[in-house]
Amino acid sequence: MSHHISRRQFVRFGASGLGALALTPSAFGYLFQRYARAAEAQVAQPRQRLVVIFQRGAMDGLSAVAPYGDEHYRQSRPLLAVAPPKPGDPAAALDLDGRFGLSPHLAPLLPLFQSGRLAVVHGVGSPDSTRSHFDAQDYMESATPGRKGTPDGWLNRYLQAAPLQKASPFRAVSFTQLTPRTLQGKADVIALDDLQAFELRAGGATGKVTSGFEEMYAQAAADALRHTGQDTLEAIRFLKRANPSRFQPEHGATYPNSPLGRSLRQIAQLIKANVGLEVAFTDCGGWDTHANQGAPGQPAGQLNRLLRDFGSAIAAFVQDLGAEQMRNTLVLTMTEFGRTVRQNGAGGTDHGRASCMFVVGGTVHGGQVYGDVPKLAPANLADGRDLPVTTDFRTVLAEVVVRHLGLAQAQPVFPGYTLQPAKFIGVLARRG
Repeated sequence: MSHHISRRQFVRFGASGLGALALTPSAFGYLFQRYARAAEAQVAQPRQRLVVIFQRGAMDGLSAVAPYGDEHYRQSRPLLAVAPPKPGDPAAALDLDGRFGLSPHLAPLLPLFQSGRLAVVHGVGSPDSTRSHFDAQDYMESATPGRKGTPDGWLNRYLQAAPLQKASPFRAVSFTQLTPRTLQGKADVIALDDLQAFELRAGGATGKVTSGFEEMYAQAAADALRHTGQDTLEAIRFLKRANPSRFQPEHGATYPNSPLGRSLRQIAQLIKANVGLEVAFTDCGGWDTHANQGAPGQPAGQLNRLLRDFGSAIAAFVQDLGAEQMRNTLVLTMTEFGRTVRQNGAGGTDHGRASCMFVVGGTVHGGQVYGDVPKLAPANLADGRDLPVTTDFRTVLAEVVVRHLGLAQAQPVFPGYTLQPAKFIGVLARRG
């Protein structure tokens, strides 16, 4: 049985675990010198970066991007429907294309859409019809709908399919306490819930390393622990040298003081520090709005608060990085399923099928709402109650992997799914 301890596991357990390693002075000195040099060497800088935000709990896409002109929509949601656009009306939709409108609580995203830097994919979801949050998230993060037990996530499979020489230890970072399903797999990933706390732990651990050589006279560690030490030192030294916390928000960007705002702020810091970041992941919860979802024109309500935070955080991230950095950075949002078309008796919505995804930056063909959303008459609904899935979420992910990340053969990333680039929805332009 293998006892290999990965970098993912190191970060999960904390840098304080260095004190438990027992190495000879010569072995420890060798590791330290080797990975001090590695930290100073120039690492591969990916041409493109991808930031994935998972909205856990199932976001109500019909409130976020409302088909405001559909009479069936308004009839099904007498309290929750977003009203047609009307200047000065705080409950009115922010018009996108004459049919769909942003929730007024997503106002910070409107300029991005109008300038062509943001696109929406509507009616998107999983072909599996489960209404279980756990199963639906598992299927979407593994990108294998209906198949339990898939050993790795789609982002980790991408990393395996596109190996980099001299890859940074921070090539793939998740701003979560544990490695998310999306990034689990053989490729190395770092999971940390707070960059500043990690840097403080790293600084303390480095002090222990450099001052304790003479005390490390026990028998040489086994290969597994030696590998752990290498990964640990690599991450510690590299991050300390890069010092991403020195980069403050630019261009007047102001992030919301929320977990999502802090995560995106720190992802921007890693990008500016040139640490070789290619894939970043974060999530935000609370989207399971069975009750007190909130009338569109009111500040109160669970969904309204979440939408304000979500829109403000993404807009701040785009503003912070600026046009040059965002040309090579794509933000993609996901949620496990949507909500019912009809509101329930508690002022909320129940588990549904399709929702919507936001695509920001990179070579996005923005200023459009993609996908097929039929009239919300009962005869057009899935199970007579839900927005039907008309775009398989893997179609969008595959287009991101091929057209943004540049992977020529994306089939290994999506096992069991027949990729047809000719049928990509065109949300991204081909890179030359």
